[in-house]
Amino acid sequence: MGSAHANLHSERGPLRGEHPGRSRDPVIKVVDLAWLEFEKTDLGRAETFALDFGFAVAGRTRDALYLRGTLPGTHCLVIRKGPRSRFVGPAFLAAASGDLVRLARATGSDVRELSDPGGGQVVELRDPSGFPVRVVHGTAELPALSGQHPLPLNVGDARPRINATQRPAREPARVQRLGHVVLETRWFERALGWYLDTLGMIVSDFLFLDGQRDRGPTMAFVRCDRGGVPADHHTLAMHLGPGTGYVHSAYQVADLDAVAAGGEYLAGRGYRRVWGIGRHIQGSQIFDYWRDPDRLMVEHFADGDLFDCTVEPGWAPMSASGLAQWGPPVTRDFLGTNPSPELLRTVFTALREDNEIDVARLLGLMKAMRA
Repeated sequence: MGSAHANLHSERGPLRGEHPGRSRDPVIKVVDLAWLEFEKTDLGRAETFALDFGFAVAGRTRDALYLRGTLPGTHCLVIRKGPRSRFVGPAFLAAASGDLVRLARATGSDVRELSDPGGGQVVELRDPSGFPVRVVHGTAELPALSGQHPLPLNVGDARPRINATQRPAREPARVQRLGHVVLETRWFERALGWYLDTLGMIVSDFLFLDGQRDRGPTMAFVRCDRGGVPADHHTLAMHLGPGTGYVHSAYQVADLDAVAAGGEYLAGRGYRRVWGIGRHIQGSQIFDYWRDPDRLMVEHFADGDLFDCTVEPGWAPMSASGLAQWGPPVTRDFLGTNPSPELLRTVFTALREDNEIDVARLLGLMKAMRA
């Protein structure tokens, strides 16, 4: 196995008997995150933010908006008009149509035709946390659009920029593609097992609560298993928490200048930065987090890690200070720890229900968010 975690922040591999981070015999192996689906009360307002954030419109109907990046592929967001603004669920991409048949047979589901633009087929499932999960194949790919390119940098002896200035435009960072989605769940272990066993995903990094490693991990960064073809460090991340819901989704842009100049543009348009700019540890992405007008968190990122199937999971203690290598201190808004009556209700509900949250784990999570 590879040694990508050697001498890094998450250098600790598994101890004997700990979670291996992959299934021995998954039903299928999805190859990517295809798109995310949301509901919004105001599609016009959603489109305005989307254009400011850097998406391109792939299509629209009276009741739905389809957004895309500049790289070829399917649309990466579907926003349908709904009674309240919320995340609906992810759609993953199957490698072959036969995988949909195999998945449907194993889960007692059906293979259906998709009615959205681009067509294709879908198997509709529900994960143990209750999120609707679609697995799709055969949706028509959209051609590439013109986009931003990384700026040529004069570094050391490599000095490609001669007699030319550097003037990145303060404009929307052009989204290239969907990167990942992060979810919170009260049923972390069950949900993680489902994604590994059913969709064949594998873990890049585990986080555990300090002093509670013997109880197993409480966060996992999960990637697609493409064999020898490198995949994003994570297309899905999940962590144990008192709530169950969407945390954020992330979209790749060209480079650090695109992240920074795009952030200046968003700030100038009156949007609220959540946290950034910095560089993560797990995944190594340069990040910048924002709230959309419906208070859903979205991320611009650049320069993320790519792992093939040979890299085993790293293990590290969960802490707020361990979320970034450099950057401003993490905010309460990002951590979701701003005190509110809703947060208290969520905590009390979690402690009363039959789930993976108990007092010891809740105290461990609170300690981690202060560490």
